[in-house]
Amino acid sequence: MSARNHIRESAGDHAFNLAVLIFLILFGVVMAVPMIAELAVSLSSKIASQTGTIGLVPVGFTFASWEFMLRNAGLWRSLGISAASTALVVVISLLINAMMAYPLSKRNFAPVKVLMLVVVFTMIFKAPTIPYFLTLRGYGLYNSFWAMVVPQVISAYNLLVMRSFFQSFPAEIEEAAEIDGCGKFRMFFRIVLPSSKAVIATVGLFYGVGAWNQYATPLMMIQDTALFPLQLKIHQLVNAASGDIAAAVKVSTANYTNDTLGAAAVIFSMVPVLLIYPFVQKYFAKGAMLGSVKG
Repeated sequence: MSARNHIRESAGDHAFNLAVLIFLILFGVVMAVPMIAELAVSLSSKIASQTGTIGLVPVGFTFASWEFMLRNAGLWRSLGISAASTALVVVISLLINAMMAYPLSKRNFAPVKVLMLVVVFTMIFKAPTIPYFLTLRGYGLYNSFWAMVVPQVISAYNLLVMRSFFQSFPAEIEEAAEIDGCGKFRMFFRIVLPSSKAVIATVGLFYGVGAWNQYATPLMMIQDTALFPLQLKIHQLVNAASGDIAAAVKVSTANYTNDTLGAAAVIFSMVPVLLIYPFVQKYFAKGAMLGSVKG
């Protein structure tokens, strides 16, 4: 009887797993449709773009948009600016968040309640746009590369995720290290952080994607086109804000439009994230779950 129940349970589990797999595949296909459509537009001809006949397959296949975009020196400069600012945000944010989250995870840390109240307050009440702009400008961040770094350094949500992870860190390990004469800083950098790869990868991915895709703050703070990050440069391409691009599109021999150029730029901006994600994916689910168990 127990064997039959075991068989039924296994069959039920198999059916459930199959249903979940099918759902995830369908969900993944639906999520991939916009990217496939953008790729099709970027590889289509000028006439196809102007007539609106492009679906999920390129019409009048051509690399003209990609050739023009990849030869645009301004786009590569913006790519470098976005890569540099993203790297700085990830490194600085992880260091500051970890050093703040670790003491906040200790119940015997006296100011923990007050500091957590301040953290939660920033999640509920967002700064109005004009005071936010005036504050950043007062710090000398207007038309500065650091305007893409400093405002992104602290996120209350990411801080809480990391704090929850540290709360689940085995106290026995820390106690054993203290008995062996290990100080607080040495314990943190030599024991706690090396054992926290899951949450570091998860929070680092959150910060990296946010910094890479940031648009509102650079749009508000940066007017110098030489400092434009990739997202603002894409905005130029999509809206034909650049005089060189607008002039080139008007040439009768050009086999691309603003739409095909914009689609190519969108795909171009997604490639770095798609290349990096597989390397942190194995830590991502574990870190996100551990960070959401305890509050």
